[in-house]
Amino acid sequence: MTKINIIGGGLAGCEAAWQLAQRGFEVEIFEMRKEGKGTFAHQTSNLAELVCSNSFRSDDVTTAIGLLHEEMRRLHSLIIRAADANKLPAGSALAVDREGLSKFVENELAKTGKVKISCNEISELPANDGQYWIIATGPLTSDALSQSIIKHTKQENLAFFDAIAPIVFKESINFDVAWMQSRYDKVGPEGNGKDYVNCPLNKEQYQEFVNDLLTGEKTEFKEWEKDTPYFDGCLPIEVMADRGLETLRFGPMKPVGLTNPHIPNENGEADFSRNRAGKPYAVVQLRQDNKLDTLYNIVGFQTKLKYAEQARIFKKIPGLKNAEFARFGGIHRNTFLNSPKLLDESLRLKTAPNIRFAGQITGVEGYVESASMGLLAGIFCADEIFGKEFTKPKATTSIGALLNHITIGYNVDDSKQLFQPMNVNFGLFEDFTEKVRKDERKATYSKRALVDLEKWIVENN
Repeated sequence: MTKINIIGGGLAGCEAAWQLAQRGFEVEIFEMRKEGKGTFAHQTSNLAELVCSNSFRSDDVTTAIGLLHEEMRRLHSLIIRAADANKLPAGSALAVDREGLSKFVENELAKTGKVKISCNEISELPANDGQYWIIATGPLTSDALSQSIIKHTKQENLAFFDAIAPIVFKESINFDVAWMQSRYDKVGPEGNGKDYVNCPLNKEQYQEFVNDLLTGEKTEFKEWEKDTPYFDGCLPIEVMADRGLETLRFGPMKPVGLTNPHIPNENGEADFSRNRAGKPYAVVQLRQDNKLDTLYNIVGFQTKLKYAEQARIFKKIPGLKNAEFARFGGIHRNTFLNSPKLLDESLRLKTAPNIRFAGQITGVEGYVESASMGLLAGIFCADEIFGKEFTKPKATTSIGALLNHITIGYNVDDSKQLFQPMNVNFGLFEDFTEKVRKDERKATYSKRALVDLEKWIVENN
């Protein structure tokens, strides 16, 4: 049986390896972190390490990302199975225990008996070497391999900055000030309606906080990095603050659906539903980060503030005065391909069709989206070797819409249109041929997607 080589042991690389192993192929994953060559964001050498949020976002099938979860379950995704097996309470979100997910993935790959892990770095693009390759090196592709890709494709990689949020020890949070509650008391998978720590700010505290964000000392970029754009879905908190005084109150610090139980109503009772006095002006939320329930990350607080400034400013947040940080926030460069110009519809490099790309380097954003492209890369590679006629999921599905976005969804000949990374969203889907009521569109998108996905699964077997 043909062996397939995969560069990168992140979520996309592991998912691709799983799909190939399930189809009987021998797979070798090359992961430089196993050799001790780390990155700014990674803290371990484990496979499938989550370096930013521990949330896979909403698991509601009427959302585009929740629909992608369900589609991947039906496609026997290892990453989603690992997430389901390591759930943490997070309202309607699919949050996971980072270490547990990583161990689950490594164990499942090992049990196949077909996946070998090699602890060395591949620094040259293996173009036309007669072997099959999947490059899933993610947003932190090594400089050497990045330069080799640029040299081969004659295209400059585009880059932007991704930021990671700080994590605090739960025991250092003051619950005489903070409280546990999900928005609108919503109960999600593995949750109980009280899945987030909430820290309330009044108007004066909020305005002081915004001013501190704007004036705090930031990380300085190198000259060649200064024009690199941010990804809008992961903006540093201070960049959002710079867009207007009220921006954060309509973003990660929105107070809707939350009531402070420490402030009683007119009857002296902490009435969550009717207590107007307990409605905060703004709220900082923290989400459980590990299964032991000892670490919490500050939701939406990715930042380029220097560490000392983070400690000074974030400790002003009510409830976090004595916060102890397990990890400060940070920022790193993210690299991705101009995929619509470089890749075909099966994720092959047009100039070297023995190579496929998968994951975040293709221009999808988010853990689940990255894993989904690894899933397709594995299936497409296996189908090609088996001599099957190429078929792909329709753009009426989440996974098909993402594939469409990074391969043929852009007019690459339009010089005014710049390819940019994207999270899955219903704006990427094929529109309806018939009229659908606005309040029914999401549910209708999901129903249609699952029908079309099942048809593709049957056709592809």
